[in-house]
Amino acid sequence: MPHTGPADEPDKRTLRRENLAARNRLTADDVRESGEALAARALGMPEVARARAVAAYVSVGAEPGTLALLDALRARGVRVLLPALLADNDLDWGEYAGTGSLARVRHGGRMDLFEPAGTRLGPDAVTEADVVLLPGVAVDGRGLRLGRGGGSYDRVLARLERSGARPALLVLLYDREVVARVPAEPHDRPVDAVVTPSGVRRFR
Repeated sequence: MPHTGPADEPDKRTLRRENLAARNRLTADDVRESGEALAARALGMPEVARARAVAAYVSVGAEPGTLALLDALRARGVRVLLPALLADNDLDWGEYAGTGSLARVRHGGRMDLFEPAGTRLGPDAVTEADVVLLPGVAVDGRGLRLGRGGGSYDRVLARLERSGARPALLVLLYDREVVARVPAEPHDRPVDAVVTPSGVRRFR
């Protein structure tokens, strides 16, 4: 993938490391309460309220919690798609049918992920979503998102662009993770909005 220059990468690594360290200082109650607040904020957004299908993910560790949102969407009759990590870091997708439909999967030496245990729908299934929830560790005032560094969601965004799909792109973060500037690369695509426990900020 193209880079704007070698100076960007240490900046990204530093910001990622600092924000992940701050997350690791949160208590289980902090994470749960934030997840409930995030669900309420996201469910109040018009694009989420009218969505028939949402591509999401299951939060792990101290990530901003998503399970409350997933269950609320499912209760509304929304089709919820969850990713399954492939060997090449691309994402396949399956449907969420409650916490019993999740399998705990370890990929190499990385953290365990919760993935859909049912039928795989293929990487292109994400193009059917009206809303795509993106994980991240920071976003800036331009809507540029800093991910975990694996590149999986860069592939998702490129796939959406190639297909002509135009879902609402939302990133779920803690309030302190909305920062002045994220180091950018030519392939980075801005999100439409960031949802934090205290509110929603739109970028376009």
